Amino acid sequence: QVDLVESGGGLVQAGGSLRLSCAASGSIFSINAMGWYRQAPGKQRELVARITSGGTTYYADSVKGRFTISRDNAKNTVYLQMNSLKPEDTAVYYCNADIQRWGGTYYGSYWGQGTQVTVSS
Repeated sequence: QVDLVESGGGLVQAGGSLRLSCAASGSIFSINAMGWYRQAPGKQRELVARITSGGTTYYADSVKGRFTISRDNAKNTVYLQMNSLKPEDTAVYYCNADIQRWGGTYYGSYWGQGTQVTVSS
């Protein structure tokens, strides 16, 4: 059993900041890449940012310079610092991680339940 639990979403005015957290727990042997996706109403889920176990990061063009992804490997936790938020950042944000379970032979993709971020204009 592996769980990803997100926290930190909420309502913020345009120009404000939020910090999302996602903690992985359970029967975890190893975590490879971790990332954040988002899905706005009527739109497909899209990749926002991703970070490898070694710290290499990737950002969608729409968030470069505003969002920062980081991770604490000792805590199996990934963070997303979101600054200069815009109304178009409004979406449900999902945590994702590639995890190898104890006794497993491959990495599986796991998802959190999602946290709502709403940016008012």
